[in-house]
Amino acid sequence: MLSYFEASLTELSVHRVGNKLLDEHFILSESPLTLNDEVLPKLLMQFFLVPFEKVQEVYHFMHSSDDLLLNELFNYAKSYFDGDLHFHEMSKRMTKHLYESSNHPKIKAGEVYIAHFDRVQLEGEVTDAVGIFKSENKETYLKVYPEQGAFKLDYEEEAINIHKLDKGCLIVNTATELGYKVLAIDQTNKSSEAVYWKDHFLQIKIRNDNHQQTGNLMQLCKHFVDDKLEETFEMERTDKIDLLNRTMTYFKEKETFELDAFTEEVLGNERAASLFKEYKSDFQNEFDLDIADHFELSGQVVKKQAKNFKSVLKLDKNFHIYIHGKRELIEKGYDEEKGMHYYTLYFEKEQ
Repeated sequence: MLSYFEASLTELSVHRVGNKLLDEHFILSESPLTLNDEVLPKLLMQFFLVPFEKVQEVYHFMHSSDDLLLNELFNYAKSYFDGDLHFHEMSKRMTKHLYESSNHPKIKAGEVYIAHFDRVQLEGEVTDAVGIFKSENKETYLKVYPEQGAFKLDYEEEAINIHKLDKGCLIVNTATELGYKVLAIDQTNKSSEAVYWKDHFLQIKIRNDNHQQTGNLMQLCKHFVDDKLEETFEMERTDKIDLLNRTMTYFKEKETFELDAFTEEVLGNERAASLFKEYKSDFQNEFDLDIADHFELSGQVVKKQAKNFKSVLKLDKNFHIYIHGKRELIEKGYDEEKGMHYYTLYFEKEQ
C-alpha cells in the first residue's frame, strides 16, 4: 500500500509519555532534533516506515459528533498542513493528547516520535505525511569491536530494536474533508490496554471507499473459496483453482461489482450463491466491515491483490502446474498399480 522509495525524513521531534493513571508524567523536548548524521535518518526511515509496507487497511479520522475538528489529532494535523501551526508545537500537542489517552494501568511508558515525511506515495498519489510512533519495549544488545589485536565485548541496555516498532500511524496529507487517509499499526497484544491506540488516541475508522471495498471483497472471495466451500462441497484442488481464476477474471474485466451478477457468472450454482451471500454477511460482522452489493471496482487494488489468487497446482516436490483456464482440459486419475495419483493434460501445441 505505502511506497516511500523517494521519501525523506524532513523533521523529527522526540518526547516521552508515562501512564497518567499511575501518576507518571510526560516530558516534552524544547526543540526538534537536528539530524546531521547520514546513517541515522536512513535507520529511522526503516524503523518508522517498513512496518507499513504490508498494511492493507486505510483509516480516516472520525468523531462521535461528526465534527472532525473535535478530533484532536485531525485538528492538529490540519493546522500544521495548512501552515497555521509549527511542527514542534504540533508534536507537543499530539504528545499531550497521547498522555491524556493513556488511561489503562497496563499501558507502558515510552518515547514518542513525531515526524514529517516528504514524498510518500499511497494509492498512486505522492504527498507528504505526519507520522506518530511510540516505542515501549526495550532490549539489551551485545557489541563486539576490535581493540589492540583482540576483541572487546560490551553491551547496551534499554536499547530499541529498529525492526520492532510497537505502535505507529501515518497521517497522509490527502482527502482532508473525509478525515485524511490514515495508516495505523499496533504490534502489542489485542487486550484492552492495546485498544487505546486506535480507539481512544487516534479515533479512526476503516475507510469505506471503492479502494477499501475492492480489497475487502477480494479477501472475502479468497477465504470463501479456500475455506467455506470446502466445508460444503467436495472439491478437487483443480476446481478451487478454476474458481479462483474465474473470480479474478471477473474482477479484471468488470468495472463494477454486482452481487447477483457475480454469483451467477462466477459461482453458477444457487446453493453456492446462497452460501456466498451468507458468508459475506458473517465476514462483515466478524471484521466490522460494510461491503456493498454494488460499487465501482478499483483496478489498482485488483492488480495488487492478483498475486494472492494463485493458480498453481503443486504435486509433491516434483511438479508445479500453472492453470490459467479451461478446467475441462485437465483430468485427475489414480494408478492402482503404482499406487499414485496422476493428472492428464490436453493441449494442441507446445509454446
